[in-house]
Amino acid sequence: MDDSNTQLTPLSELGEFGLIDKITADIKTINKTTLFGIGDDAAVIKPKNNMLTLVSKDLLLEGVHFDIMYTPLKHLGYKAAVVNFSDIAAMNGKPKQLLIGIGVGAKFSVEAIEEIYVGIRKACEVYGVDLIGGDTTSSASGLVISGTIIGEVEKDKVVYRKGAKVHDLICVSGDLGGAYMGLLILEREKKAFQANPDIQPDLTQHDYLLQRQLKPEARTDIVDLLAKEKIVPTSMIDISDGLASDVMHLCKASSNGCVISEEKIPIDQTTFDLAKEFNIVPTVAALNGGEDYELLFTVDQNDYEKVNNLESISIIGYMTDVSEGERLITNDDTSIELKAQGWDALKKKD
Repeated sequence: MDDSNTQLTPLSELGEFGLIDKITADIKTINKTTLFGIGDDAAVIKPKNNMLTLVSKDLLLEGVHFDIMYTPLKHLGYKAAVVNFSDIAAMNGKPKQLLIGIGVGAKFSVEAIEEIYVGIRKACEVYGVDLIGGDTTSSASGLVISGTIIGEVEKDKVVYRKGAKVHDLICVSGDLGGAYMGLLILEREKKAFQANPDIQPDLTQHDYLLQRQLKPEARTDIVDLLAKEKIVPTSMIDISDGLASDVMHLCKASSNGCVISEEKIPIDQTTFDLAKEFNIVPTVAALNGGEDYELLFTVDQNDYEKVNNLESISIIGYMTDVSEGERLITNDDTSIELKAQGWDALKKKD
């Protein structure tokens, strides 16, 4: 969209309401609970019997959560939607309606904002979510994207961070550490480009890791899989801050300790190989990297056979009494304290 031969439209030419009309044209709703979407002061949603409404919000800030230098705007829009969907999946629910607020500076054109919305609308299409409204405003501190997601879950199927019991199995979907390694690739290529703008990065061999960082997916498919197998987790969270941080969130919420086995942590081979190239222990990337948006959950031991037979799920440990603390059993069978060193937006950086 930023081709130098393309005439870009300044935001001032359309104004706020003209921009809203342009980026929301032809949006149609698909969920029966959406009675009225974009076009009034508020959307109207009809609740369903025996269903709980879930509401969550995620905020993405330029310079904090993304770097506009290497983040395609279409992917940014997709990610802004998906990270919200992931929060609903972490409650064992399904996302249904999305509101998006955007704060944008004068450096962005109408076409750039349209590109963000292409990604948002694509995510909504993939996950069956209605885009029902939001807000646009000017920003003096870079691009800001705020998403509010509304979802639903059956009353007897909702899963909280609390609820895990001693001896419950700790499970995780997919593989971990890939998003963090994708970020390191992008940061490395950014530095190389800044040092010599004539050098164009070759990222083709890192497609999987870059997708994990730039275009993650919400694991609503795991919610469907667990429902099919008649498994209701005892606690659950999505992995946004890193495995170590998020399993400790589950422990704190349930007043438990835990034991995690290093050899059971799922790491893709491409993640493993690149971590070695960066002189990083692959397990460290998986424990502390964050932004994988996989589901981390606990199940009763009676569900062991069901969970153990699911290819996309790994059993990585179990819950213990709180007095035993949070422990990692390393590959050489040493028990060490599990430390949370993942993402914390408000914590002072060294």
